[in-house]
Amino acid sequence: MIKRTLYFSQPMYLSLRDNQLVMKLPEVEKNPDHYSPSLREQAVRSFPVEDIGVVILDNKQVTITHALMDALLQNNCALITCDQRSMPSGLFLPLAKHTLQGERFSFQIEASLPLKKQLWQQTIKQKILNQAEILRKESLIESRCMEAWAKDVRSGDFDNLEARAAAYYWKNVFAPWGIKDFIRGRDEAPPNNLLNYGYAILRAIIARALVGSGLLPTLGIHHHNRYNAYSLADDIMEPYRPFVDKKVLEIVKSGTDYSELNRDIKGKLLTLPTMDVIINEQRSPLMIAASTTTASLAKCYGGESRKLLYPEMP
Repeated sequence: MIKRTLYFSQPMYLSLRDNQLVMKLPEVEKNPDHYSPSLREQAVRSFPVEDIGVVILDNKQVTITHALMDALLQNNCALITCDQRSMPSGLFLPLAKHTLQGERFSFQIEASLPLKKQLWQQTIKQKILNQAEILRKESLIESRCMEAWAKDVRSGDFDNLEARAAAYYWKNVFAPWGIKDFIRGRDEAPPNNLLNYGYAILRAIIARALVGSGLLPTLGIHHHNRYNAYSLADDIMEPYRPFVDKKVLEIVKSGTDYSELNRDIKGKLLTLPTMDVIINEQRSPLMIAASTTTASLAKCYGGESRKLLYPEMP
């Protein structure tokens, strides 16, 4: 079942009651006599905790109880906090959400270097293929060179074809829509702000799926950084990034002013978990596909399979 993504951008009281997330407006809570019974009733909403997959807190005046936080984590919900620029700055995940977690940690830690290189080869190959589809379908740009590079990716991507493909991709993906000389970078010009936000949400979705599959998001197959607690999530999200790019392209092509990351744009990017993808020859929402990918990774670590299941563009 696809889980809900809840986004809170205004002052709010969030608490737990009967295993439901209860949201209340503080203005109504402080001055109930100033509001009619019907308005007081409308100011309170609830959602079953078991139906929630991602919660985003984007206001310094959101108050959340410890009981609710614990219930969300017990249900493998990714809880994201945002900074003063409304960019995701923190991610809370459960410590244990799989019965075989200890065994899978061991498999993950003991994974051989050749296996990691083969997994990275599959990862980069699918990333480049998905980027090629974005160029071909969304930007109407020649992509046969991308398909050739994907085919030539070797174990561990020894030739660094990921970088070659990225240079071609970012040079062309926004060009038909009036964005010339686009440079991809966290602090570069828009629509990088949209990409940064979308990738942060995607990272949380992948990290949540990894924990749900009994894996440790810290131990990557390629990314290695002593300061990065989500190296494996950064690895596994690579073939999923083009789905964020597709969302951003839709916004750019619509003529919307994307210089500022406003509420409407965030709303469009927050539909990412429900995007349709093709995985294992079946159509699936992206959030469900992420769990399929991480489950296949666990099988690879355990020696049950050698193939990672990654999404393709529908």
